[in-house]
Amino acid sequence: MERNELRRHLESRFTDGYRTSYDRENEVLRIERSADRFGVNIRLAPLVAKTKVRGEVAIDEVVDYIKTALSADDAVTLTGNEANIYPVIRSASFSTKTKRGEALATTPHTAETAIFYALDSGNGYRLIEERHLDGMPLTRLDELARENVKKLPTDLKEDTVAGNTFYFLATRDGYEASRVLNDEFLRVMERRIEGDMLVGVPHQDVMIIADVRNDEGYDAMQQLMFDFFTNGRIPVTALSFHYEDGGLEPIFIVGKKNPPSDA
Repeated sequence: MERNELRRHLESRFTDGYRTSYDRENEVLRIERSADRFGVNIRLAPLVAKTKVRGEVAIDEVVDYIKTALSADDAVTLTGNEANIYPVIRSASFSTKTKRGEALATTPHTAETAIFYALDSGNGYRLIEERHLDGMPLTRLDELARENVKKLPTDLKEDTVAGNTFYFLATRDGYEASRVLNDEFLRVMERRIEGDMLVGVPHQDVMIIADVRNDEGYDAMQQLMFDFFTNGRIPVTALSFHYEDGGLEPIFIVGKKNPPSDA
């Protein structure tokens, strides 16, 4: 079953009492309860791979998971699921409450960003609410999430523009921006950088690291950040961060001219 066929099949399984929407760029299907918009995101690529091996059984399992998650969403247990807790980067202005008024677990990050936390199910994730902590200190939740994000791959694609090098992390696992919390990875990158190191998390599903060596590099980074921020499924910030000695400082780049045509 191919991606579009799978999407239509899933949508047909969620009609009365549900609403669906599809993010074509990131190939994510969102299924929500019509009554309160509580929902889950399903990444289609991993499910397509599973259906090619296991057939309809894989689809039935996902449907059962979604219906269980949407009908018994209060049953969130962190104990025993510590390996599935991840940090999620959001804009500092992102709501700290669910649509039902429940407070989300969150930690300050920078002036532009905040850290939320997710319990990953393999096919999607849901944000962790304060009531789900059940006595677990927020500091422990943050520690678990940061340790888990360090285990995620950090494969990069590389491009050069006017003598400046840009690295892109887009693994399509939903935690690309979360790698900004992997300081070990950032310090490794810092040792590779010859100019100024800029880090960007314009939306949830990408992280950009730039080795900026001239004005054209700053202009190109500004344009990249704006384009990704504008087109992202869950925008975070259009501002870049200057990274040095483990610290992230938001910066505003004043463009001098359009980026080179080979950007």
